[in-house]
Amino acid sequence: MTTLDLAFVRSQFPAFAEASLQGQAFFENAGGSYTAKPVIDRLTRFYHQRKVQPYAPYAASQLGGAEMDEARDRLAAMMGIDRDELSFGPSTSANTFVLAQAVRQWLRGTDGAIVVTNQDHEANSGVWRRLADDGIEIREWQIDPETGHLDPAGLATLLADGRVRLVCFPHCSNVVAEINPVAEVCAMARGAGAYTCVDGVSYAPHGFPDMGALGADVYLFSAYKTYGPHQGIMVIRRGFGDLLPAQGHYFNAGTLYKRFTPAGPDHAQIAACAGMADYIDALHAHHFAAEPDARLRNNAVHDLMRAHEVALLQPVLDHLAARNDLRLIGPRRAEGRAPTVAVALDRAAEPVAAALAPFGVMAGGGDFYAVRPLTAMGVDLERGVLRLSFVHYTSEAEVAQLMSALDRVL
Repeated sequence: MTTLDLAFVRSQFPAFAEASLQGQAFFENAGGSYTAKPVIDRLTRFYHQRKVQPYAPYAASQLGGAEMDEARDRLAAMMGIDRDELSFGPSTSANTFVLAQAVRQWLRGTDGAIVVTNQDHEANSGVWRRLADDGIEIREWQIDPETGHLDPAGLATLLADGRVRLVCFPHCSNVVAEINPVAEVCAMARGAGAYTCVDGVSYAPHGFPDMGALGADVYLFSAYKTYGPHQGIMVIRRGFGDLLPAQGHYFNAGTLYKRFTPAGPDHAQIAACAGMADYIDALHAHHFAAEPDARLRNNAVHDLMRAHEVALLQPVLDHLAARNDLRLIGPRRAEGRAPTVAVALDRAAEPVAAALAPFGVMAGGGDFYAVRPLTAMGVDLERGVLRLSFVHYTSEAEVAQLMSALDRVL
């Protein structure tokens, strides 16, 4: 089995050569990852050479437009979708908000219902819940208050009467971190006549999605958490996207990705997103034989990244589970979860995160906009949780540094 070459991986991220970050182990990746060098290079080039209105009939403009097209083409190919099924926006929260306004128009005056969970980050929960103001029924798929687990049997009950039109749920929560069975849930919803909207923000940093395998109608994630610039990325499949009322300029309604882009996109950051594809392709070329299919390259890199993360995560989970002064949120087995580890302490979490900093550990404390799942699990919001999150560029030495620091601080 191919093993991730960590030295090669870290050579792709300028942060690891930055003098000010030496000795600092980064464990708040769920809030935003380091940026890959190809992304930085593309963004710099765009601002230096191509920061003009794109698609005009002169060289700088044509080159800028071509780079934007390249980003859309290559990311779409990686995820196995048509290029116009990929929308860019200022953030995932903004993309979800725009999508919710389209759904509001679609379902207003009908007896259709929407399922949300109490496992979600508020960005993929609050906007849907507010549609109740227009008389749209909102049904809550609830987590187990002890484990945070979302049981598909609970969804089956909510779907039983055939009135649900949309199911909104996370690929994994940003505090529970259990990887939900997306393909199974999407198949259940489809069988009941419902579409699906998956919040992939907390999962995509651990591998870009294969949309054909997942079967979701919408999949949302954030480029700044997947080694890219600060953009939100929304995959919306044609069957659902064409059904919804357009939210952009009326004369752009014939282009799927423009239907849900009401404001002018950030040209430079869209172009820089091609650097994420550069990075995935560089990992594949370094570790595997040549493969012409971008989706298969992406899937191979996904598995490579996940294997490394799982190997590093299990010792962390075991170490935390052995302590009697904290509550470990989510599954105890690394294979079933993302390496985003939240713990509830017997004290406020944010000062603990601050106390870790002198030991070279960068972590966070608070509610992380996951107020609903933390409340459902009985976590004191005044204390919040300490969140320790990493990705595939994290090293075994950094994990040891984290556990040593935790023992000293706690």
